[in-house]
Amino acid sequence: GWPSPGKQNTGKIHGSALGQEELAGLKKALGFDPTKTFEVSPEVIEYTRSLSDRSRSAISQWQSSFDSWSAANPAARALFDRLQKGETPTELVGALPTFDSGSEVSTRAASGKVLNAIAAVMPELWGGSADLAESNNTTIAGAKSFVPAIHSTHEWKGAIYGRVMHFGIREHAMGSILNGIALHGKTRSYGGTFLIFSDYMRPAVRLAALMKVPSIFVWTHDSVALGEDGPTHQPIEQLATLRAIPGLDIVRPADANEVSFAWKKILERRLGPAGIALTRQNVPVFNRESPDETGVVYAAASSTEKGAYVLAEASNKSPEMILIATGSEVQLAITARLELEKAGIPTRVVSAPCLEWFEEQTEVYRESVLPSSVKARVSVEAGLSLGWGKYVADGRSVSIEHFGASADYKTLFTKFGMTTEAVVQAAMGVVKGKK
Repeated sequence: GWPSPGKQNTGKIHGSALGQEELAGLKKALGFDPTKTFEVSPEVIEYTRSLSDRSRSAISQWQSSFDSWSAANPAARALFDRLQKGETPTELVGALPTFDSGSEVSTRAASGKVLNAIAAVMPELWGGSADLAESNNTTIAGAKSFVPAIHSTHEWKGAIYGRVMHFGIREHAMGSILNGIALHGKTRSYGGTFLIFSDYMRPAVRLAALMKVPSIFVWTHDSVALGEDGPTHQPIEQLATLRAIPGLDIVRPADANEVSFAWKKILERRLGPAGIALTRQNVPVFNRESPDETGVVYAAASSTEKGAYVLAEASNKSPEMILIATGSEVQLAITARLELEKAGIPTRVVSAPCLEWFEEQTEVYRESVLPSSVKARVSVEAGLSLGWGKYVADGRSVSIEHFGASADYKTLFTKFGMTTEAVVQAAMGVVKGKK
């Protein structure tokens, strides 16, 4: 608090206003007239107001240089103009990879492939990880690192325009750096770590939402299914508490093709930050082209951009039960639907990769996905049920309400009731009125 005469070196300099007497003493210590307020000397005002005249020549020289550069570098000028407008390239959609149905791939691995495909058409895209790049799949292949060349290693080469950032084991710093890059405004950056470590960067995430800057957080290992690392690394409450931050989009794709469109949507939006939650374990790539055993064709992955959509309609197109799921648990809803249909219960599956995007849709669209007349609903997510009551008020949630354990993911899902059988049982209970 120097040189406040009475409050320096006390806690009061931080937690209370100076007050008139103390303010006068501070002004006097700094050589100002304590009787005057907001005084600006005429010399300062004159200098400030002459900025336009003083800079006219420099602006003219800069414009001439910029025009010459533009004429000599039309492609670079076109990139500059696109970045100034905050637009994504027209080639973005064509660059998105598609993944074959029938295969299984973790959404973190799919994300890595999507990032690299997008990086080829978005030179302004760059990012890295908090020392977990190989696990987060956040490295742009073949790109140099954003470090001085003198610090290159046998693993990577540094360059002033490198696109790979090495944040170190500093999640909070990583989030803050991403916010700073976003505030600068022209490039798009991302940073990765495990979802559990979002706790370490939460202040930066919250500030990104508060400032409405489009920072991108890549959070992998998004449930207890990460396995043997155990409960210290297994997120339980993270999805729910991150969704509680106003203005933060939480995106949890169900399969590899949802990942593609999730990244497209994230990069096109500039309304605020987004966190994409991705699996460690492999999940099936849904067949969206041919009908399943109930004669239903699953919806296109492009519907991911709506936030929630009807992935699989009831066989009679008049559902009596709606299963709402996110991420890796959508596969459980899909298999549970088949069992419920066999039991004579027409069932709709809604994939809900981003509830924030869904809430932005028109009331008509939201009603078409979750009709108010169908109150028999079950949510399925490998985490707390906190927040799902809004969508399944008269139904149930298949969730995990306790910490995890160290075991392989299949054992954990079985022991913790994250199974097709558990979803079917919950749905049957709702239908029979057993709340």
